[in-house]
Amino acid sequence: MDLEDFRREYLAPGLHRKDLDPSPFVQFESWLRHAIDAGLRDPTAMAVATVDERGWPSQRLVLLKHCDESGFVFYTNLGSRKAREIVANPRVALLFPWADMERQVRIEGCAERMGTAEALKYFLMRPRESQLAAWASAQSRPLSSRALLEDEFARLKQKFGQGRIPLPSFWGGFRVVPESFEFWQGRPNRLHDRFSYRRAEDGQWWIERLAP
Repeated sequence: MDLEDFRREYLAPGLHRKDLDPSPFVQFESWLRHAIDAGLRDPTAMAVATVDERGWPSQRLVLLKHCDESGFVFYTNLGSRKAREIVANPRVALLFPWADMERQVRIEGCAERMGTAEALKYFLMRPRESQLAAWASAQSRPLSSRALLEDEFARLKQKFGQGRIPLPSFWGGFRVVPESFEFWQGRPNRLHDRFSYRRAEDGQWWIERLAP
């Protein structure tokens, strides 16, 4: 497939240093609110990139479930590929791809396992079907047919009936504690605006413009 001529121009207003908040967390929440208010589909979807023991990277989209100055939280099966790779190497990268707004945010940091109480609090907020799905799926493991997955879902639905569904021991959350952010705004002629935030030794954030 030839794609050399498949392109479009970026026409959004610019991003200026004077408009950036000193805190990358405040800046991120402002952009996230813009994405939500604009009606973007899945504005909380983020790519999580991990690396295996051979140095091979992998990435997948997950949903951000909480963010504040302590970090960015998502939940997963603890036996999944991403969880196993995080345990072996907690350095991860996140990407929020808000293409319809001609924006993206990149975050790099270290992931830490969240406590059981925090995971349980969120698990109980999930729709009942999502709770059952967490039990039914041995995430990232080979599956011979979809029918087996659906049969297991049906079995668990009958097993738990209308009662409370317990938190699986193999399900939990990770918090990514950022070391750096990059805010990217598309501009005409591919002269995009890019600003990075990097944490200094004193805990403050150093902001600088990057060439596109």
